[in-house]
Amino acid sequence: MGTATSTMAAKLAFFPPNPPSYTVVTDESTGKMRISAEMMRHRRDEEIEVVKIMTRRGNEIVGMYIKHPTAKLTVLYSHGNATDIGQMFIIYNELSHHLNVNLMGYDYSGYGRSSGKPSEQETYADIEAAYNWLRETCGTKDERIILYGQSVGSGPSLELASRLPRLRALVLHSPFLSGLRVMYHVKHSFWFDIFKNIEKIQLVDCPVLVIHQYQKQQGQTPAILRRSCSFGTHDPQRPTFHIARRSSFHVDRHPTFIVNRSTSLEID
Repeated sequence: MGTATSTMAAKLAFFPPNPPSYTVVTDESTGKMRISAEMMRHRRDEEIEVVKIMTRRGNEIVGMYIKHPTAKLTVLYSHGNATDIGQMFIIYNELSHHLNVNLMGYDYSGYGRSSGKPSEQETYADIEAAYNWLRETCGTKDERIILYGQSVGSGPSLELASRLPRLRALVLHSPFLSGLRVMYHVKHSFWFDIFKNIEKIQLVDCPVLVIHQYQKQQGQTPAILRRSCSFGTHDPQRPTFHIARRSSFHVDRHPTFIVNRSTSLEID
């Protein structure tokens, strides 16, 4: 039963757009890769770098690095389960512009124009590859990296954050407790569960911001926020903040929320 439940949770976790929302073309004269032409009108060509990165599990993922001329920080964004970097481009662009940050978005294996098939372990290898690219190619230090995980992206973001104590901050946007807990109300973790976020949050040392929807029926904050606070509030170097909304939160429509919290987290 455990294997069947785990398989079901994995299938519910990934819905890559089909067909992908973008294409990648290579300029024959310069060798530079570009995304679909209709997106490029939003930023100058030199501000966007499209890359293909090999993961340790043998897949080639597509990444999009948006440069900001005055940026001191870089956001590594792990998107939700039913989108790709083509659909996310406008949000990436708005975040970079409003927050004065560089932004690295990437597609999981099996998403967009990335090769392979999506799985929990693949997403961990995917974000690690994107992180290594920032470190090795751009020279970005951990102290200047903010991990942003939305929905299923909270899984790889938490996995990476749990191993990197010097990160500037972690943002969890609509995170879930674990794959199994999305389907069932269980109090304990099982070996066959996937994305055990509720267990990994206690291993995160950097400041944490949780963005979630207001839970009217339960009248309390999400369990992942309570677990985060229980392990974090005693340490002034690792504060935990949250934003509760009574309706779905659209970060592209409310950029000032992140700006205000960024100030609180002292990440300017």
